[in-house]
Formats: sequence, C-alpha cells, structure tokens
Amino acid sequence: MSRHPVGNRSVPQPAKTVDLQRYLGRWYEIARYEQRFQKGCEGVTADYGLRPDGTINVVNRCRKPNGKTDEARGKAKVIDTVTNAKLKVSFFGPFYGDYWVLDHADDYSWSIVGESSGRYLWILAREPTPSDATVDGLIQRARRMGYDTSMLRRTKQP
Repeated sequence: MSRHPVGNRSVPQPAKTVDLQRYLGRWYEIARYEQRFQKGCEGVTADYGLRPDGTINVVNRCRKPNGKTDEARGKAKVIDTVTNAKLKVSFFGPFYGDYWVLDHADDYSWSIVGESSGRYLWILAREPTPSDATVDGLIQRARRMGYDTSMLRRTKQP
C-alpha cells in the first residue's frame, strides 16, 4: 500500500492569484513526484504561451535516458477566473487534468504546482539551477502545505 502524498490532510488550495501574463514563458522543473509518464526524464522544461482563443499553449520537453528529447504538446484553460490559479490541461483530446498553481514568488521566479488529488507535485523555477538554499526553501514550503516531500525527485538540468 502506498502512502498518500498529503497524508490524511485535505489537498492544499492555491495561496495567491496568478497574473497569467507573468506566468507565461519557460519554466524549468526543479523537483517532482515521479510519475510513469515522466519516468527517467531529466532537463524537463514547460513552455506556456497565450493562444488567440484565450487558452494556453503548453509544450513540455524532457531528455530521456537514451539522450532523445521527448515532447508533449497540449493546451490549458483557466477554470477559476477569480484567481487564475486553477487550470485544466489536456494532452490527449477531450481528457483534461487539474493544474493548480499552489504558490509562486511575487516576481514569478518560482512556482509550486499540484492538483486536486494531491498525487502530483512539481516545483518549477525560471532558471535551470537555482541555489540550494532556494530549492531547500521551496521544498520546505511544499512540506508546510502538507506534502510528503520525501517523495520528491530532484530533476537534473543541463
């Protein structure tokens, strides 16, 4: 039986509103809960751009153990227009998953992303290799939200 990432607590809700214009652009994955669709991925990036219809273009890339780059293209739509912190993302047609910006720096230099089940967690930054102090601080933030940070896997960036 596996542990639930947020223990017996309820899943954290987003802490702040999100300025989508400032959130757009490239993010580097710093740490994540390992999922089968990301198994062995390093050098993970996520690029977000506004589409003419108001949805968000999503391009996720990672370097596989064989050295090849894997790319997933999708789109996201805001579902909480009051905070812009809750989105739905789809990489497979009509199937959408939650994408919640749980917390972010005031200057959008980092963000902590999760979703409604608590099974997914990503720590993202605008630079590929933030300082150890910054990463440790972000892991502590996720722990204070109730996440089991022992389940985080650090992502190697080139």
